[in-house]
Amino acid sequence: MKLWAGRFSKEVDSKVNDFNSSISFDSRMYREDIEGSIAHATMLGEQGIISDGDAMQIIAGLKQILADIEAGILVIDPQAEDIHTFVEGELTARIGDAGKRLHTGRSRNDQVALDLRLYLKKQVDLLYGETKALCEVVAKQADTYADTVMPGYTHLQRAQPITFGHHLLAWGEMLLRDLGRLLDCKKRMDCSPLGSGALAGTTYPLNRERTADLLGLAAVARNSLDGVSDRDYALELCSALSILMMHLSRFSEEIILWCSWEFKFIELDDAYSTGSSIMPQKKNPDVAELVRGKAGRVYGDLMGLLTAMKGLPLAYNKDMQEDKEAVFDAVDTAHLCLTTFAPMLATMKVLPQNMRKAAAGGFINATDCADYLVSKGLPFRDAYKATGSLVAKCIELGTTLEALPLSEYQAVCDRFDSDVYDFISLDTCVSQRKVLGGPAPENVKAQAQAMLERLKEGTVL
Repeated sequence: MKLWAGRFSKEVDSKVNDFNSSISFDSRMYREDIEGSIAHATMLGEQGIISDGDAMQIIAGLKQILADIEAGILVIDPQAEDIHTFVEGELTARIGDAGKRLHTGRSRNDQVALDLRLYLKKQVDLLYGETKALCEVVAKQADTYADTVMPGYTHLQRAQPITFGHHLLAWGEMLLRDLGRLLDCKKRMDCSPLGSGALAGTTYPLNRERTADLLGLAAVARNSLDGVSDRDYALELCSALSILMMHLSRFSEEIILWCSWEFKFIELDDAYSTGSSIMPQKKNPDVAELVRGKAGRVYGDLMGLLTAMKGLPLAYNKDMQEDKEAVFDAVDTAHLCLTTFAPMLATMKVLPQNMRKAAAGGFINATDCADYLVSKGLPFRDAYKATGSLVAKCIELGTTLEALPLSEYQAVCDRFDSDVYDFISLDTCVSQRKVLGGPAPENVKAQAQAMLERLKEGTVL
């Protein structure tokens, strides 16, 4: 059944029909399409635009179609042009002329815009829950390893001592902002375009606010052209998911590094690793590698949708059919990554002794050595230069600041005394960094608990 039959004198070419069809991907919105149609029919009946009897028939028929699809009794026809055509055709076949009244005061343009908003709203809720679950894992692991000393890095060079818990909380903060972005884009998604018609509204006395209320939407589109012409809410979701995937990709990169024998800071559970077909010793971090790779896929979805939309005049254009595959793929990919990443992180084995061994090298307490001289009254720039000379001497002698004789310290600056060794110990370096946001274990534990509380309360923005 073609919803637009009548104007045309012959059938569309079969290849064009296939080319034009969207049923293969928009069929996933069958529930939302039916929910929107039930709300529309309810409003039409209440407004006296169609009879109460017809409205009741339509609603009952739609509910049965939904039940039959979900029970597997009714299979969506892959030859249908789109999900809207299929549902309306099936309804008319079941209840007759009353079914033909469903589309009164409505266009597929505002219908599909509604379906997509309803579908994505639900997906945002699921994505929020999955991201929240990952954030909770991060916070709990951070609390567990609040006092596990490790090197912090810049430029992948050992820089200053931190704790593993402190490092994990950095990812937690990023994920909290990802949660905020999901909530924020949902606000602008929470709007009904139904009643916009094809582009110019309708002469029927529709109650658009009633339809929105029935669907649990907070507002109605204030301009009928805008209601059917934009997909910025889908773009915004793809953007939020791209940023989320960027964070997961960077986190994955660190996990991959930490698993290597060159670092060996962690070991992934066997359930989240794979082996080699030829090298029996291998244990590969394939999950993390795939997450890293799939970030590019979501970026592509965003760029594809941006490109499809960039040159379109108002109002609706068929190009906009390309919105669904892009945003659906971004959503599906994010779901898959989040639900796999969280248990991988929860089950990893942390190797604190290796982290501490790495922290003992690379002169990562050099800044603390300079701070020691500052505490003795030396200006920081002079303290910095003196410490640099000490590092050069350590390199010359093949030793560390902790093992360098006091005489070498005093040869560079007479303000050094034996208490310098306690001042530059890794535990002291970490424990004294009590400034808000710093890696002191007491800070980390408090920050981890605060993060869990924010997640519980939903105060992520």
